[in-house]
Amino acid sequence: MRIRTLTRPDGSAAAPEAKDTAAVRPQHTPARRSSRPSRRFRPNGGPGRFALFAAPGLLAYLALVLVPIGMTAGYSLTNKNPFNPPTRWVGLSNLTSLFSDDDFLKALQNTVVITVIVTLVTNAGGLAIALLLDRRGWLYNALRSVFFVPVVLSAVVVSVIWQAILVDDGLLNSMLRQLGVSHPPGWLSDPSLALYTVSWVIAWQGLGFCVVIYLAGLQGIPQELHEAAAIDGCGPLMRFRHVTWPMLAPAVTINTVMSLIGGFKAYDQIQVLTNGGPGPGTTSTLAFQVIQTAFNGNHVGYASAMAVAMLILVATVSVIALGWLQKREVSA
Repeated sequence: MRIRTLTRPDGSAAAPEAKDTAAVRPQHTPARRSSRPSRRFRPNGGPGRFALFAAPGLLAYLALVLVPIGMTAGYSLTNKNPFNPPTRWVGLSNLTSLFSDDDFLKALQNTVVITVIVTLVTNAGGLAIALLLDRRGWLYNALRSVFFVPVVLSAVVVSVIWQAILVDDGLLNSMLRQLGVSHPPGWLSDPSLALYTVSWVIAWQGLGFCVVIYLAGLQGIPQELHEAAAIDGCGPLMRFRHVTWPMLAPAVTINTVMSLIGGFKAYDQIQVLTNGGPGPGTTSTLAFQVIQTAFNGNHVGYASAMAVAMLILVATVSVIALGWLQKREVSA
């Protein structure tokens, strides 16, 4: 603080006056922020920027998914055969002929059987394995990787491996003969057994995906819920029924829908393991029948009608299953 002495007009000294130097100290004023967003970072770029980022994906989806679906729907209304032109408009006759086609109905029946087996095995087995692996430690982490390996392998590679195991003189039957089984089963050559063998291979490959989803669901359940249930006297089975199972409802929805779709579009395993046999159409599926009709029989129009029927069936089943399972999530 600085004291200054004032002088009156008559020459007498006046009382000193204190002046607060802080009042005259220059004050720091914050820099004025510009209302304009930075040029480098603009969180809300507007619809133009969103369209710019989404355009490549939308174009790829349009070219690789929507256009082929539209072309297939158009071909299904014709008798297109690349080796027997000209192509004529036949309307819905291809679709109506499917209901009297024994090969198509047999393929539909096999597809339903495979889909049911794959959905049940992958969900039940995936949940059981996830419950066993829901622990900490290097051993459990290693086992998680082991169960996930089949998911990243190609379906053709998986089928070739299992073919070496399941053929009549393969690894499995050789082990059974060494154990004293004189006539081991023909896993891929017996018409009454081949469909279930192929279903097992498809389910085995999809098992790892279900394990990962169920593990993520289990680790997302708050530990306090288990502790509260234990304090209330609930045992392990009661805690699973009233805590774990309801909290796993989203994981059940994802795995069930993905298993249904995977079962309906099974093709690679059928082609490598049995080629639709043994016998006429024993393990033929809808996807396998579409490929055989289009490229071996050259009936592109009729095969397109099969593909359209398959698309409608998969979409209907998926929408019904998704709606029902999502209602269960809300009630749980």
